[in-house]
Amino acid sequence: MAAGFEGKVALVTGAGQNIGRATALKFAAEGAKVAVVDIVPETGNETVRMIKSQGGEAIFVPTDVTQARQVEAMVAATVSAFGRLDCAFNNAGGAGQYYASVVDCTEEKWAWTIAFNLTSVWLCMKYEIPQMLKQGGGAIVNAGSLVSLTATPLLGAYAASKGGILQLSRVAALEYAKSGIRVNVTCPGAIRTHKHEESMRILGATNAPPSMPMGRPGEPREVGDTVVWLCSDAASFVTGAAITVDGGAYAQ
Repeated sequence: MAAGFEGKVALVTGAGQNIGRATALKFAAEGAKVAVVDIVPETGNETVRMIKSQGGEAIFVPTDVTQARQVEAMVAATVSAFGRLDCAFNNAGGAGQYYASVVDCTEEKWAWTIAFNLTSVWLCMKYEIPQMLKQGGGAIVNAGSLVSLTATPLLGAYAASKGGILQLSRVAALEYAKSGIRVNVTCPGAIRTHKHEESMRILGATNAPPSMPMGRPGEPREVGDTVVWLCSDAASFVTGAAITVDGGAYAQ
């Protein structure tokens, strides 16, 4: 069990499956108490059961991260249960397997994507940071994407939301750097998740695209390992960074 997470509390949104679940399990394995946040009770509670079966401590906090009052209550529930909040991985989001040109994207889909990905991250930080300020510090990781850094046709709304997360995170990192709060962004490429597999079916591709230098998609745990490292003391001088977890795709 790694030193540094004993007695600490981590909050993970979208923790019911895939990257969120892998990260929650990793935090717990490293000694943190975990607030498992998801909008789906079945999957969220399953993550809690998995943590407890491995000897960890966790609670499930059902939350729609696009709703300010629910996000505020999410942080309050975490602090009520565990007394503090040291680490947050604001991971909930997605594209919903929606592909459309800038012209063909509907207003409804644009608004949904921005709210689910970008507004939710802003709301999470809005309520997480004050709690961390009370404690004298903390670490936040926001879930970006490779499209935070690159352009992909037919993903305009998703790319805009993920690019916005990167810039919002950089601003927050600068605003709270002297307050002991670090804010970073993970930028995964193709990761073997349910969403990735569905996207590959829609796009008519299999496994990893040929352009992937490592020849495979990443695993959710590989992103989770990066998130937990960013929240650890080993990354104490890292803030405002965009960390790619993409098998070398961005290096091309």
